[in-house]
Amino acid sequence: MSPAPFPAEPAAEPSSAAALRAVGIMEIVARSERPLPLTEIAEAAGLPAPTAYRILSLLESAGLLQREPSGKTYGVGHRLVRLGVEVLSNNGPRLERRAILRRVVDEIGETCNLAMLHGDEIIYIDRVETDWALKAELKPGSRVPLHCTSSGKLFLSQMPKARRRKLLEAMSLRRYTANTITDVAELEAQLAEIARTRIGINNEELQAGVIGIAVPVTDARNRVIATVALQAPVARLTLAQAMEFVPSLLAAARAVAPTFEEGSE
Repeated sequence: MSPAPFPAEPAAEPSSAAALRAVGIMEIVARSERPLPLTEIAEAAGLPAPTAYRILSLLESAGLLQREPSGKTYGVGHRLVRLGVEVLSNNGPRLERRAILRRVVDEIGETCNLAMLHGDEIIYIDRVETDWALKAELKPGSRVPLHCTSSGKLFLSQMPKARRRKLLEAMSLRRYTANTITDVAELEAQLAEIARTRIGINNEELQAGVIGIAVPVTDARNRVIATVALQAPVARLTLAQAMEFVPSLLAAARAVAPTFEEGSE
């Protein structure tokens, strides 16, 4: 039998203290822009490595954190992602965000969503569907790829080139339709144009017959923190026609931005 990674601790801590330590560790991992090794997590939490390892193991088994393929670093798990989406969808700003999306959907007559970046995917945190029978339905909490969605490509275009290249080379650029861009160089060329215009485009790249455009929601430092995106079937709206709605989407993005500010209610 292989030895335990760390010696057992002499006494169990009170459940309330253990819970707070677990929450603290989740916060540390969630705030980081990269997966963290045990040593960094323990240092940031002010905990002995054995204690941090035990808590990380529990959180990993619960799906709240996940160990990266290397086995040496920890990132956010699927349950914590889901919790984050539910918090963003149901906290104080939810009604305001939904009202903003509803207003722009009523104005342009097409489905709109609010999305954020998570790792190598996009997560929809809210979505308002058009009343048309013909539509592409994706519920809040749905996750979609970066390389073939308007929001995903907008986020990619804003990354430092070296970080983006590394991410693209690590990703599986899966082909979903005949229009999906699977060549890194070709995708980089399009991302350069998206970086210039700050408008993400999806020309039937995730679903055949469905186009999309996305505009940025920015913070006080002009960083892209979310996107407002339109999706529509090409039978009703071409990509060129969709671009005419960019001013309406930008107005919605400006209106929704304050709801992401810390302490907004």
